[in-house]
Amino acid sequence: MPRRTLLPLLALSLSWGLAGCTQSYSPNTYAAAAAQQAAKVERGVIVGTRPVMISPSGAVGAVTGGAAGGVAGSQAPGGPLASAFGAIGGTLVGGLVGSATAQTAGDTRGFEYIVQEKGGHLVSVAQTDRTALPLGLHVLVIAGKQARIVPDYTVEPAKPAKPAPDLAAAPIVVTQLPQPVLAVPAATAPSAPAP
Repeated sequence: MPRRTLLPLLALSLSWGLAGCTQSYSPNTYAAAAAQQAAKVERGVIVGTRPVMISPSGAVGAVTGGAAGGVAGSQAPGGPLASAFGAIGGTLVGGLVGSATAQTAGDTRGFEYIVQEKGGHLVSVAQTDRTALPLGLHVLVIAGKQARIVPDYTVEPAKPAKPAPDLAAAPIVVTQLPQPVLAVPAATAPSAPAP
């Protein structure tokens, strides 16, 4: 295969291959930069959910497409000047095509969750899940650059029991109960003899 045909095909296949490299928005996948980093966690309850599409930034596709377009454009016939303009034009067109390809290939279905935290604040987080987490589910909202919502798998700390009252220190109160009143039957008049 001639070199002029091989290079553009190689550049195009490279741009399609790298356009498929997308970010994972799963709550179970951490980026390397997020590992071993402390993140604030709040308890809450899911009060709303809706399906959304999550799009990648397109930077990988644009860079790869631009490089492929530049290589392909530099193969333009007509000498060094035509080759230079071909490379510039190829870079611009390749960047646009690469970005659009990454956008189309990288869109991911996900869900936006509205969570009401214990203090009453509402928080929104979008992430991929196979199925939506149910309304009313108790969750943990893990804040940070890669925020996520996961079902609450923690045990809420038990509230300390109230201590028993110290009876030795309590004052003793004596109350006088009223004396019971004895009922005395009333005197009755003697009855008259029967005739």
